[in-house]
Amino acid sequence: MVTKLRGAGGARLERSCGATRSGWLRSRELSDGVQLLQAWFPGHGFDKHRHDTYAIGLTDVGVQAFDYRGVAEVSTPGKVVVLHPDETHDGRAGTPDGFGYRIIYVAPARIHEAARAIRGHPCALPFLREPVTANERLASTITAAFRLGPEPLATDDLILRLAEALLDGDPSCGGAATPIRLDGSAVARARQFLDAQTTRVIRSAELEEVSGLTRYDLARQFRAAFGTSPYRYSLMRRLDCARAQLRRTRSLADVALAAGFADQPHLSRMFKSAFGVTPARYRALEAKRAISRLA
Repeated sequence: MVTKLRGAGGARLERSCGATRSGWLRSRELSDGVQLLQAWFPGHGFDKHRHDTYAIGLTDVGVQAFDYRGVAEVSTPGKVVVLHPDETHDGRAGTPDGFGYRIIYVAPARIHEAARAIRGHPCALPFLREPVTANERLASTITAAFRLGPEPLATDDLILRLAEALLDGDPSCGGAATPIRLDGSAVARARQFLDAQTTRVIRSAELEEVSGLTRYDLARQFRAAFGTSPYRYSLMRRLDCARAQLRRTRSLADVALAAGFADQPHLSRMFKSAFGVTPARYRALEAKRAISRLA
């Protein structure tokens, strides 16, 4: 059962849900105000407690049972659980087989900032009345989050997607999102900056300074203008840089560092996700093509 779980891990334990004498959990901080946690418990998970964050999780295996707002709730594999800030809850297995899940803890201030960009004005935090849903949008966002590295632009996109899904699930938040009004010169400046910076990770504050837009306004406008997020655009430009470097005799580790990746495995994961082959395989195929041209 445990081996069915997937996701990135870390050493630091989440502050409210401490480890029990059985089962396991691991977590890592994606950025300030955003933490990822993955856990599996054979029975009792954790006692009643509350977070000062949103807790948005996906049940991976087994039956996840918990008490929340005076009701006994149950989540099965593929279902999404949304717990709101300062709401008391506990956690336990609903069957003898145990349960496993992945969850994102997000500071309310980050959701509030993104919601303001989406709605075009300050608004109350979104509240989902049903804590367990079959929300495919949130499920896919959670799954994608566990493949992310600690890059600021990636976190911005994650928070924006979470805020959009939460707002859509709360009809009291003021209806549809504000229509996107493109600031063409601002998004063009952002794209030109990303085109020029292909050897390192870009910080959100840098793009805010270059564009004159907030990170979430820029993310919405950038996607509308170019069909992708600033993070994805930056990642692909760095991968293009790495692909060009592969034609040289540099080691794969050096290629990774030259394109702003943490190490060779990080580059390999991102490269294969984008192009369907590993950097080593790509280099070998390029070499064969070069030989065939000379023949």
